[in-house]
Amino acid sequence: MKTTTIFYSYTGITRGVAGKIQQACGGDLIEVKTKKPYSKITAYSLGCLRAAKGECDEIEPASIDVSASDVIVIGTPVWAFRAAPPINAAVNALSGCEGKKAVIFATCGGKPGETIPLLAEALEKRGVKVAGGFIFDRKDVKDEDKVNALINAVKSP
Repeated sequence: MKTTTIFYSYTGITRGVAGKIQQACGGDLIEVKTKKPYSKITAYSLGCLRAAKGECDEIEPASIDVSASDVIVIGTPVWAFRAAPPINAAVNALSGCEGKKAVIFATCGGKPGETIPLLAEALEKRGVKVAGGFIFDRKDVKDEDKVNALINAVKSP
């Protein structure tokens, strides 16, 4: 079973979880980057405003072909109780995703808000079957049991 893990990470926390998934499951690891990087000021002002509105950023890679994958994993930080704009763009950039299984996760410092349900809805509109959603706060990312639950969801048929 081939896995593609797609993530955006501003502080490195989401990257760390994505790396653990890729290490345990193999497959491709795709880090989405904004064409115009956020600064500390713009991440918490403009980035959060754009996240709250469900907007997208211009990203690299501009398109993400997952047709050769069986499972898609998508990870995002929580900004303004929602997925970060680069991940909104990554969902739109997917090709070959129809009928694929996805497992999604979000990292946050506090409350995840509507991040998982809204991300699941966006993926389902693209024909993706979301098999699970996981939230990790700062403590959870170091909790092997919680990380393993995510990995097991990715590995399950």
